[in-house]
Amino acid sequence: MIPRPRILLVGPPFSGHLHPLLGIAQELRGPAEVSIATTPGGVTEAARAGLPGHAILAAHEQAVWAISQPGREVKGNPLLLYRQLRAQVGLLADLKSELTALFARERPDLVLADFTVPVAGICAREQGLRWWTSLPSPCVFETPDGPPAYCGGLAPAQSWWGALGHAGLRRATRLFKRTLWLLFRREFHALGFPAIYRADGSEAVYSPERILALSLPELEFPRTYPPHFQFVGPVLYAPPANPGDHPPRSPGRPRVLVTLGTHLPHAKARLAAVMRAVAAARPGIDFHFSHGLAGAVADRAEANFREFDFINYAQHLSTYDAIVHHGGAGVMHHSLRHGRPAVVHPLDFDQFDHAARLQAAGLAVWARRAGELGAAVDQVLHDSALRARCREFQAVHARWDGAREVARRVVEACSR
Repeated sequence: MIPRPRILLVGPPFSGHLHPLLGIAQELRGPAEVSIATTPGGVTEAARAGLPGHAILAAHEQAVWAISQPGREVKGNPLLLYRQLRAQVGLLADLKSELTALFARERPDLVLADFTVPVAGICAREQGLRWWTSLPSPCVFETPDGPPAYCGGLAPAQSWWGALGHAGLRRATRLFKRTLWLLFRREFHALGFPAIYRADGSEAVYSPERILALSLPELEFPRTYPPHFQFVGPVLYAPPANPGDHPPRSPGRPRVLVTLGTHLPHAKARLAAVMRAVAAARPGIDFHFSHGLAGAVADRAEANFREFDFINYAQHLSTYDAIVHHGGAGVMHHSLRHGRPAVVHPLDFDQFDHAARLQAAGLAVWARRAGELGAAVDQVLHDSALRARCREFQAVHARWDGAREVARRVVEACSR
């Protein structure tokens, strides 16, 4: 009997990064021996999905969350980005030590690491192991053309001066990354990270063998990617359904889900207050606000505005008439899979780039300011053309199954 390949997936505990890995691991656990390396909180979530886990950075889990949730929007602020990187660099030596020991013990046939954990690639390379990168947000990947990411949500240039501006921003992005690398060059050299760009110009944080883009080319703006950058489709994992999680429905009344996912806790209270006022001005519409806290089912109601600790996307999203979300990759793809029109209100990270793509594709209304949310909700509920476009794109989305496609490629590669 041919032994099953051993696959080790590595990622942070944040749902936008961990959930796709869990979905891939569930698809792989038949043809392969699969396990997840993440923080203890992530290991607990993996166990809920029926997957074995290896706890890493157990002594630093709170620090890991503090880096990703600094209590305010980071956006493109150079100082805040520098502070985030400084905090990350402080953990990398311990992370490398733990992953080195784990890889030596497990000897996986393939390491599949989220793009936020490039140290996994360094460890794999040093031990002669294969390493692939998973990328839930392809918009952040640097290309020689097209709109650069993290610049407020740019759409493709429509003129020569627009294209020139994008080229300047792409250069500025590379300069900024090189500057950060220089500031921490001693630490990066000690980790085995001699440069942020390879000799061929590619970013060293990504696998040189295969980058799996967990999205749809139909959603992305036209750009030029290297041959090993491959679109495989989104992975629509959601935590196991809670039997008590049943948001009520009032017959004959439209209802709207409002969610910022499991991230951005500093923004949730503020958005809840805004949406409570939006709901009060629209008594004929039911609004449900999810705080994204899986495992709890507290229900707080105020007229037609109800707050829930958690609403399972896979179980309930299809029952809503519209979604108000922040542009996170997870809720974005769940909404698209169910053909639901959205109001996208980005707050940080790659969310602005997702908003630009959704708006350009005619799949959502971009509410740039909180004061625009009420009018945007009215628009998506009554714009028949937008709703028809969402139904059309639902069929496109349904043709992609990221977890199955990744599993197929992994098994095929490991059988050679």
